[in-house]
Amino acid sequence: MPIRQIIVVFYLLLFLGVGAASAVFFWQTRQEYNRLRQVEQATRLRLAEAEERLREQERVLERLRTDPAYVEMKIRQRMGYARPDEFIFRFEN
Repeated sequence: MPIRQIIVVFYLLLFLGVGAASAVFFWQTRQEYNRLRQVEQATRLRLAEAEERLREQERVLERLRTDPAYVEMKIRQRMGYARPDEFIFRFEN
C-alpha cells in the first residue's frame, strides 16, 4: 500500500473520530441544556407561587394594620378569646 493511501486513510479515520467525538459532545450538551430548561421552568413556577403567597401575606398584614375588626377576629380565632357575654363551644374533629 503506497504511503499516499495510508495518509488519506489516516486523515479519513481522524476526521471520522473527531466528528464522532463532536457528535457525542453535542448530544451531551443538548441533554444538559434540556435538563436546565426543566429546572428553570420548575423554579419559575415556585417563584410565582412564592410571590402569590407574599401578596396574600401583604394583604393580611395591611388589614392587620388598618382594620380593628379584622384584628379582633384573628385574636379571637387564634387565642380562643370571647367577649364577656359570649360562650365558646369547641368540638372534637
